[in-house]
Amino acid sequence: MSVFFALRDSPERRAALSAGAGAPERYRLFGLDEIGRRARVRHNLERDAPAPGWARATSAALNTLVYGIGGYGGDFASILPSLRTINSADVVFSTVDTVGLPLMLLRRAGVVRVPVVYTAIGLPERLVQLRGARVRRSYVDALRRARALVSYAESEVQWLRDWLGDGAPPVVFVPFGVDTKAFRPKTAVTPEIDVLSVGADPRRDFELLRTVAARRPELSFRIVASADNARALTALPANVAVETDIPLTAVRDRLAAARVVALPVRDNSYSGATTTLLQAMAMARPVVVSRTDAIAAGYGLEDGVNCRLVPPGDSDALEHAIFELLTGADAARALGIRARETVERSLSWARYTDALWDVLSG
Repeated sequence: MSVFFALRDSPERRAALSAGAGAPERYRLFGLDEIGRRARVRHNLERDAPAPGWARATSAALNTLVYGIGGYGGDFASILPSLRTINSADVVFSTVDTVGLPLMLLRRAGVVRVPVVYTAIGLPERLVQLRGARVRRSYVDALRRARALVSYAESEVQWLRDWLGDGAPPVVFVPFGVDTKAFRPKTAVTPEIDVLSVGADPRRDFELLRTVAARRPELSFRIVASADNARALTALPANVAVETDIPLTAVRDRLAAARVVALPVRDNSYSGATTTLLQAMAMARPVVVSRTDAIAAGYGLEDGVNCRLVPPGDSDALEHAIFELLTGADAARALGIRARETVERSLSWARYTDALWDVLSG
């Protein structure tokens, strides 16, 4: 069996491909290594150079057309040069919507001719931007041509089933996972920071954390963010330090040295800080996270049992949960231990890739 991985072309993906086998960054490849042990695997980032000029020009023209009629496009440029390889595979695994929507539009046009398994990560937020009934029908038709759709959020699964209606392909919930060997407790590390927050997702609510930090000048806060997220943070209190775009091994060190991990997220359908949440839980850190739809069900999270769940946008609840964990060392330690047990039991990377293989091989 041969599987073609359609990956988003980004510096992070390129760095993950260059990292050695077993490196923590390889999770950004969505199981390419593990699926590669069971099948022949190719992907669209095999060229070291960016997409050729003709592909970029064609992509620009297609996106102008798509957006002009009220649709939603994506990265055609990283897909077009690989069409021959794509059509020689048994199945295509689209890992993100950025390449997924172009793939499905090309499949609707008859250019992509093999089965596609489509991963939705925030697809509802894109689909609600479609303008006009005719365009919506076109996207329904395009997405129905997927062999299956995968989502990492139960709430997104139900939304997509309703939107696609009768005749939809299977829409499957696959919980994301974490490498419990790469991320494990480091009991010898002495905490150096009271509250740590990590994330590059645009749905992160670092402004909410800044509000809490301003109320608690006696506590130390550290934010590890993307450069874009960091630029949006202004007038930070003196007790807040910011780092940007550091390696995942350094992120792991920051997690180990934090007394509490706080992950505030704005309300949305797909993002629950899931990756960082699972990494912190695997390291037995006490975590406070916003109860968004993406993690409210399907991940076995229980407030006060293996994490603290707070309403999105509620600074008082976030502050209260953080302070309780900082002042209750025994309770925080017990929360972290149960967090580790949860990911070992049901949210490991092996469990994620096994579930993914079941979908692809099916």
